[in-house]
Amino acid sequence: MTADGSLNVEVVDPLLAQVVRNHQEKVIGWMRDEPGCWGYLAGQAVLACRTQVDRPLGHAERRLVWDRLWWLLENIKQRVLS
Repeated sequence: MTADGSLNVEVVDPLLAQVVRNHQEKVIGWMRDEPGCWGYLAGQAVLACRTQVDRPLGHAERRLVWDRLWWLLENIKQRVLS
């Protein structure tokens, strides 16, 4: 977290990696374009980050979490398919 208590990439990325490890079946479903997988993973990611900072996330923080999660999933997908 930054000095003001907001999230940053250094805090978010390890949390997202844990979400992906804990929900591999949903990651596979996301790669197959199965309905609901993105929403589930996005929700779990926000929940993990919210738990870390012990407060609701602001709009910009949620956007950061979703952006980093999408980036992580796209990288995983690229590695799997190459």
